[in-house]
Amino acid sequence: MKTYGYIRVSSIDQNEDRQLAALENLEIPRQQIYMDKLSGKDFNRPSYQALTKKLRAGDLLYVLSIDRLGRNYEEIQNQWRILTKERGIDIAVIDMPLLDTRLNKDLMGTFIADLVLQILSFVAHSERDSIRKRQAEGIKAARARGVHMGRPVIRPGDNFVALAKQWERGKIGTTELMKQTGLTETTLYRRLREHRIVRKK
Repeated sequence: MKTYGYIRVSSIDQNEDRQLAALENLEIPRQQIYMDKLSGKDFNRPSYQALTKKLRAGDLLYVLSIDRLGRNYEEIQNQWRILTKERGIDIAVIDMPLLDTRLNKDLMGTFIADLVLQILSFVAHSERDSIRKRQAEGIKAARARGVHMGRPVIRPGDNFVALAKQWERGKIGTTELMKQTGLTETTLYRRLREHRIVRKK
């Protein structure tokens, strides 16, 4: 029997230290701790998929909390069933001792664990929906205030037209114009079109 740990954070800039510390306190070897920095909307995550290929019947998988496993209600239920019932793998949720498949394997214990799992996976799913709603509302409010979303708009300098006129007359080349204005080729040609500047042939 081997013991594994799984860590998930939603994005690259989120900190996984709390989850890692909890797993290291259980003396799980680092090479048996898998981590994804991806959304919990589904289980199409590289490290999670690699982990499930390693797991064998009788192995034990630790996660800090059920929302680290995922945030999709139906997917969590389905993965839990596949791992525990079909493949014979034990799962222990550190923050929720009731969700430890090694314990209370009688009918009442199984019923309570299943009920807790349903409640917590529903909460995780609801929280994901709330996060998405807050993000959408934040973006909408920012746009209403005139905040630009996405890549920053690069504005040409005050000398752009003068430089572009030199380019138009063939005095400087395109590479030099890009260098002096700090614009990429795509942005440069867009600005030239905006100013109706076309190079003389």
